Amino acid sequence: MAEPQALKSSWKPGDGVPDLPSMLRVDHAGEYGATRIYAGQLAVLRGSSRAAHLVTHMASQEERHLARFNQLLAERKVRPTLLQPLWHIGGFALGAATALISEKAAMACTDAVETEIDLHYEEQLAELGECDPELSADIRQFQAEELEHRDTAREHGALEVPGYPLLSIAIRSICKVAIAASKRI
Repeated sequence: MAEPQALKSSWKPGDGVPDLPSMLRVDHAGEYGATRIYAGQLAVLRGSSRAAHLVTHMASQEERHLARFNQLLAERKVRPTLLQPLWHIGGFALGAATALISEKAAMACTDAVETEIDLHYEEQLAELGECDPELSADIRQFQAEELEHRDTAREHGALEVPGYPLLSIAIRSICKVAIAASKRI
């Protein structure tokens, strides 16, 4: 049975009219997940290592990104993803698990997540075009900071982790699934 027209989203990739609520929902979910990943890493690293110092800095930027998306959701009356409880637990677990492996594995997690987020933000900017300059400016700023996180992770051993390609593919796959699910649910 076909879905009633009123329940369907009228936007499709390439239409030139982006689904702004979906964009805000998924971006909020991503920033929320990032804060949870860093919380998990910091719970293991405990602030005494160089990696903990780096993670603390990146986590503070993610908190600022999350605050901005919280504000945009409220202003534009968009609900957050219903999957937030899953991202709460899953993000923390991913961060803690990678930090338990090693500091470099925690950096590899950051590298993988930020690589995928860069691609996601780039796609969003292409979809947005000139239709929402405020959101585009936020995404550009956050994308630059996410790339800074990725580069910092690489400078601190992310690529040196034994099994890096497999770890990176696994984490990036998790991110892709989270992105797809958070857009819709």
